Amino acid sequence: MPHPGPSANQVVLTELERETLERWSRRPTSAQALATRCRVVLACAESNNNTAVGAALGLNRQTVAKWRNRFIMHRLEGLHDEPRPGAPRSIDDDAVETVIVKTLEETPADATHWSTRSMAKATGMSQSAVSRIWRAFGLKPHLVETFKLSPDPFFIEKVRDIVGLYVNPPEGALVLCVDEKSQIQALDRTSPVLPLRPGLPERRTHDYVRGGTTNLYAALDVASGMVIADMTERHRAQEFRNFLNRINRSVPDDLDVHLVVDNVSTHKTAEIRRWLLRHPRFHLHFTPTYSSWMNLVWVNRPWVARLAVAV
Repeated sequence: MPHPGPSANQVVLTELERETLERWSRRPTSAQALATRCRVVLACAESNNNTAVGAALGLNRQTVAKWRNRFIMHRLEGLHDEPRPGAPRSIDDDAVETVIVKTLEETPADATHWSTRSMAKATGMSQSAVSRIWRAFGLKPHLVETFKLSPDPFFIEKVRDIVGLYVNPPEGALVLCVDEKSQIQALDRTSPVLPLRPGLPERRTHDYVRGGTTNLYAALDVASGMVIADMTERHRAQEFRNFLNRINRSVPDDLDVHLVVDNVSTHKTAEIRRWLLRHPRFHLHFTPTYSSWMNLVWVNRPWVARLAVAV
């Protein structure tokens, strides 16, 4: 049994203080140190013995005495940490606001956007101080992203049509995302690649020879992820028709075929329309103008180069 020790000053709580202490001690977002101090004060309100309170909470007697006395002297405010020693803050809120307002609403006279150096010169701060403020508020004046709004008058209808194919494809049908990657450069090294060996990295010649350009057609099966692909020398309606024939041979005859394609002119020629009339199981779904991002075949671009090599 711990020694009872001397009696300490009695902690008397008002109803509001007790409610606040209980709420802080249970609140998940409270700092653990503050929650522990609240439990100490609540226990001290039931007992004058610091040793007994410390034994119940797993703390030493000195810690219990410290927070008992701090609470008696400063009440709830005494449970918070005191200001730590160090240099006083040199940049006030008004200076921070000035940097933010200039960043968002102004541009330098001799540049397209602010840099940390130009902002520091304009505000009289250090470059590191400007950098810290920008990081704190997530400001990146050097970063510019682009976007494009589709002027397609049937944008909503086309989006619903294509998304519906992805989410709820028709029964007895295959949904394929079809597109072509044109003007792929066929390059080759002037000498064979030297393979990786112990102590030596893979080595390649710095120069290359041009083998012309090629065109890659690809049709992605949305359900399985399998790809039907073909390489052509040119990019015309004739090559697209030949690729449709390849899809027709690859897909079982009992399945309808729904193709998601973009609005390139080679997809809409009279030759293609005649082909579709001869193959009624094929249905074309055009993405809205400037919305090729809806065609899943090119969502993951890096595999295009690997597929071109494989084909």
